[in-house]
Order: sequence, then structure tokens, then C-alpha cells
Amino acid sequence: MPITSASTGLHETLALLTSQLHPDANHKEDLVFLQDVFSEKSLGYIMKIHDKLKEYERHSPSPVLHSASCLAEDLAEELQNKPLEEDERELLLLLSTPHIKAVLSAHDTVAQKNFDPVLPPLPEEVDNDLKEESVKIVRLVKNREPLGATIRRDEATGAVIVARIMRGGAADRSGLVHVGDELREVNGNLVTHKRPEEISQILSQSQGSITLKIIPAVAEDDKMKESRVYLRALFDYTPYEDKATPCQEAGLPFKKRDILQVVSQDDATWWQAKRVGDCSLRAALIPSTQFQERRLRYRMKMGSFPATISPKAPMCMLLGPAEDCDGEGAVNGKDTATASLRRNFKKEVKKDRHASPVEAKTPDVDQTGFLIYEEVTQYLPRPGDRPRLIVLIGSVGARISELKQKVIADNPRSYGLAVPHTTRSRKCHEREGIEYHFITRAAFEADIHNSKFLEYGEYKDNLYGTSLESIHKVLAQNKVCLMDVQPEALKTLRTAEFKPYIIFVKPRISESQKTPHGSSLSLRITEEDLQEMRSSAEKMDQCCGHWVDHVLVREEPASAVAELQLLLERVQTEPQWVPVSWLR
Repeated sequence: MPITSASTGLHETLALLTSQLHPDANHKEDLVFLQDVFSEKSLGYIMKIHDKLKEYERHSPSPVLHSASCLAEDLAEELQNKPLEEDERELLLLLSTPHIKAVLSAHDTVAQKNFDPVLPPLPEEVDNDLKEESVKIVRLVKNREPLGATIRRDEATGAVIVARIMRGGAADRSGLVHVGDELREVNGNLVTHKRPEEISQILSQSQGSITLKIIPAVAEDDKMKESRVYLRALFDYTPYEDKATPCQEAGLPFKKRDILQVVSQDDATWWQAKRVGDCSLRAALIPSTQFQERRLRYRMKMGSFPATISPKAPMCMLLGPAEDCDGEGAVNGKDTATASLRRNFKKEVKKDRHASPVEAKTPDVDQTGFLIYEEVTQYLPRPGDRPRLIVLIGSVGARISELKQKVIADNPRSYGLAVPHTTRSRKCHEREGIEYHFITRAAFEADIHNSKFLEYGEYKDNLYGTSLESIHKVLAQNKVCLMDVQPEALKTLRTAEFKPYIIFVKPRISESQKTPHGSSLSLRITEEDLQEMRSSAEKMDQCCGHWVDHVLVREEPASAVAELQLLLERVQTEPQWVPVSWLR
């Protein structure tokens, strides 16, 4: 026999073996036959292909993307809905050719390991009770992924029935398992007397090939068309903590602000959805709006709400003045000669913690409605549209005023501030309509009565407020209006009229920020200060985090300003998710 090593390919081994065949008198006919077979060109080509595949397999390749064809379709759809440049028109033409579509489809099939299963022959021995029924043997291959199906026990017959098929899962890709099918065996084990939880555990623990014996449903439903409904999650969800889910393994965990694509709403209780941006094509279960609202109402009635779910859209008022109040309490004041009450961190946290110089108020805020989902779509301002309003909210230590002033100072032609109103007397260096709009108390109170103010407050017997009209004036100049407001004002601003993009600014909090005791007392940051910063950020996220589009964690001024400027450019030039109601 020829001597080979572990690295020797099958094709090389075959060639070496052929060269070693020397016919002798006793076995001449057999050896000549073998030599002819081994020398056949087609066999040599097969061996070469085998070696190449083995070499490819040793590199353990993994696909970058599992859904190239879907991505190409989405891109083509987006290109068709806008005026095209020459390069874009050429790209659309390429994406529309059948050859490119076929290549991308083949890529996705390989990437998903979506190969047709090999069906074993129907066993000769069939149970007596199955002789009158149609039996289907299904072999599925799953690799470290759920099977993608849930089961239930039929109360009338006791049969184990396939309750739902998850989109994109192994069962769905095979096309061989359908809702309503009766499951009799799993890998040769009878399951008719097992509980659904036991069967699910067997399926989840099985790897590689799984053989199912199924009694097909009388009428198989047509394959459902995938919907294009997108939702913004307004609460955190962990299926492994939800005892109501039909199958915890089939649940989709998500966080507040995640965008979900709902692909099936056929089940009134559990919808099938995917997180936008996930590589996985398999859909998973999320509670429907009706079901989530129903159990939240029940828990509210019983007086018990889970920590991760807020029963109603809460509105919170944080203690302390608005961040941009000047020394006399003006909201959004521009007087650089007057030190801001909350301009630096020490003044924010060392002021009287129980006093509130300006108690901001917002008129007629609706506090009803459960936080479940919000239907959204992508929106990009078109030429001629007013810029989107930029709203910044911040916790203690965020120092939003500095960020706004720096952004506007760098580009005053593109960004502006809404000029506030006040009833106090004008100072000698102040200009009407620049630092403030100076009006009488009677006029101010009349505007309050007519709901003209977004928010307002009183300080030292003077009224201060930001009017909706002052916001419109900035937007009418085709400038981006930057605002920081109390959380209560968000309810008024989140309308199709303003289409606000809401940014939550919070400081990075770590123990290393604490100042040594030898430092100046006025600049010392204590453990108490850090705890107040943490508490403020948590309260802000709890009361209005579901409305936030982006969280900006402020580390140091330069990087925070750069990140904010980049974000502001993207808001005006790239599609962003907004409530569907804003575009209807």
C-alpha cells in the first residue's frame, strides 16, 4: 500500500494508488479493471471537488449575511421611490436582473443551511391505528437553533398538535410541517402520552437530524404572506420570565426602543416578529397589544406590576430648576453675563435640594395609555420640508446648555434657539426678541389661558416661558431648532407638526469621577453627588425613555459636541423611525 499522510488529499491518494497497481499473472484481469476505474477522468474530477470542499471546510467559513436577497429587494424598493442618479439607476438595473437574484438566493440558501431534507423510506411496520390515516415522515436538520414550531394538546382528542410555525425557522424553511399537523413520534419515540413541555424539551435538546412522524392536517393553510408592520417597543420583555408564553425558547427578548418587524398577527395573543437589524431570519413570539394590555389591566387591578413594565405613560417632574435658567429664572435664557443656576455640576447638585426656583408646567398633559408598542415607519425630510425639531432632555450633570451653545456657535446659520418670554423688566444690555420677548404680566397670563406656552414658570414674582410660536419662528427660517425641556413637554411636542427627534443626554458615571478630599470644596464630586446623578438618569429613563430616539452618554465636552453634531446631520439626511401617525 502507498504511504500517505493526514494532509494528503483524496485525489492525490487515488493517483498514488493507481501508480502502485502492477498486474501480475494471477490477478491480471482484476488489477486491469481497477486501474481502468481509478484512471477514469470523471472519478478524478469528483475527487478534486471533494478535496476542495474539505479544504474549504477546514477554514470554518461563516457567512457575513444570511439575507442578501431580502436586503437587495429592500434596496431596490427604496431606489424605486426616489429620483435616481445615473449610478443609482445602474445599480437598480443590476439588482433587477434574474442572474443577480439567483446568485443572491443561492447565497442565502447556503448561508441558512436551507437544504432539502432527505426523506427516509416509509417504514414497513406501521401502527395498526395509523393504517387508515395518512402518515408523513419528516426529517429536519437544525444546527444550534430552535426547531421553530410550538405544540399544544388538543383538549377534545388529547392529540399533540402543531400550534404555530415560526417564520424563518427550520420547520418553516422545510415547508413540510404545517399548523394543525398531529405529532406522533420524535426520533422514533412515541409522544402521544407525553406533556407538551416534555416534547418541547426533547426537540430543543436534539441536534442535527430530527425525524418526525406526523399525521397531516385535513386542510393545510396556504403559506402566509409576510407583513410589513414595524413597531417600536415601549417596554422591556424577557420571555424566560414570562410564564404565559407558549414556549420560552420561541420568545423574542427585546428592550425598550427596539424596532420590531411583525411578520404575522394571525394569532390574537402571540404575534411573530423579528428585531430590525438582527441577522437571524427566524421570527419569534411577542405578546400582542391586546394580550399585553389585558394582562396589564389585570395586574393594575390586582395592584401588582412587574418592575420592567410601566402600567401607564408616567410623567415625572424632577426637582430643581430647568437647566438653562439664568440667575433670575429665565427658561432658555441667553444672558451670558448672568451665571446659569445649573451651568456647572457643583451648582446643580449643591443648590437647595428641596427648593425649585422655577417649577415648569405644561398645560393639559394626557396621562393615560399603556406603554406597549407604537407603530412606526421610516421618514426622511424632503427638499422644502421644515427641519425636524431637536429636543434634548438630560439628567443631573448632563450640562445640555453647553452642548447647545457650542453647536449653535459653530454653525449659527443652521441651528437656532427659541427665544423665551418674560414679564421682568429689560436690562440695559438686553435686546427685545434676542435675549427675551418682554411682555406684561397680563399678556403672559392671557397666553397661558390660550395654551400658547409649551412650558412656563415663576421666579421672584416674574413669569418665564417658552412659547410654541417662538419654536415656529426658528423652523420657518429653515433652521434646526434645538430645545431642552422638562419631560412633561414631550407630550405636547411629539406631533406630526414638529416631528421631534428626542435625545437623552446623561453623564458617564463611575467611581473614578469622585474628587479627592484635598481638592477645592467648590469642585468636589462626592459619592452623594454620583448617587444623585444615577438616580436622576434612572428617573428620566423611567418616565420618558420610551420616547427617546438616541441616548448620548457625555464623557467630556469635545467628544460630546462632536457626537451631537454628527447625530444632527444624520437626522436631516438619513431615514429615521417615526410614528406612522405623523405621516398619515
